[in-house]
Amino acid sequence: MKKSFLALFFLCLSFTSVYSQTVIGKYSGEFLSIGAGGRASAMGGAHVAIVNDVTAGYWNPAGLARMNYPQISLMHEEHFGNLVNYNYGAVAIPYGSDMSFGLSIIRLSVDGIPDTRNALYDANGDGILDIHTDRLDYSKITEFNNTDWAFYLSFAKRQTSDFYWGASVKIIKRDIAEASAFGIGFDVGAYYMPMENLHLGATIQDVTTTIQAWSTGRNELITPTAKVGAAYSITALGGTILPALDLDVRFENRKTASMFNVGPISFDAHAGFEYKYKNAFAIRAGYSDVKQFTVGAGFFLPKIQVDYSFARFSQSETERLPDTHRISIMLTLEETKFLREGL
Repeated sequence: MKKSFLALFFLCLSFTSVYSQTVIGKYSGEFLSIGAGGRASAMGGAHVAIVNDVTAGYWNPAGLARMNYPQISLMHEEHFGNLVNYNYGAVAIPYGSDMSFGLSIIRLSVDGIPDTRNALYDANGDGILDIHTDRLDYSKITEFNNTDWAFYLSFAKRQTSDFYWGASVKIIKRDIAEASAFGIGFDVGAYYMPMENLHLGATIQDVTTTIQAWSTGRNELITPTAKVGAAYSITALGGTILPALDLDVRFENRKTASMFNVGPISFDAHAGFEYKYKNAFAIRAGYSDVKQFTVGAGFFLPKIQVDYSFARFSQSETERLPDTHRISIMLTLEETKFLREGL
């Protein structure tokens, strides 16, 4: 106990020393909030209480323990036309009768950004591109990428028949031109089913506050985000109806950038709906925290699930950003030899 107390004490000291030279920046880890999987996107991101597959490593690590077979998932999404590419891949396996392990990888990138810093012919030496005297030497224009990576290593355990918990350690790598950053963070989550058909979930992302250390000497902090969710499954119309609601609680002083706030604490809601007809197909709709309506569908083939989602930021044809499309595929090794032990 003494050793554990001393370790915790020195850890707190190290965080205190880092805070003294660190900037707590809003949205510094925003690429981590885009999500994973076409099903979740179509339901507006309301997924904390219902996730029970390989994507739980991102949404709520406790959900991994609800898997009974190994799974692999891949996803691709294009934002703002094809300007921003977002890719996701994950694998998870059940272990023993009550545990699961998972690995998730996220890559967000803007590729081929023109770099004109060394291509300016500056006739008067003022460092500014003057229309009449200066020009760009196109042969000296190069390109660079703005790329963000995140790696999640997840563990989950079924504690009782109706309570599950899990945790993820995530490693962040960011690059833009010559600058790069590295960070480590932790997520924890829980799932509880207090009664039949009622699902409750909660997760805290970046629970210890994630530090991003840049090669420029600047450090940024990603403050914790608490997510709580509830869903209730209803058997009707020959299938299953599943309404879900999530609430994100942040501590970044987002004020009017959130749905509502109390001082520095902001609140954003996600609402989702799914109708699943047997094991054939599903239709979905949702409303996300960025005030965006989403729709989508899922198709279930032997061992393969394909999900698609569509999102539009604005109804104005003259002002709206390009539509966002997401497609994901999930492979389940649904064979007796891969079935979780004890089932």
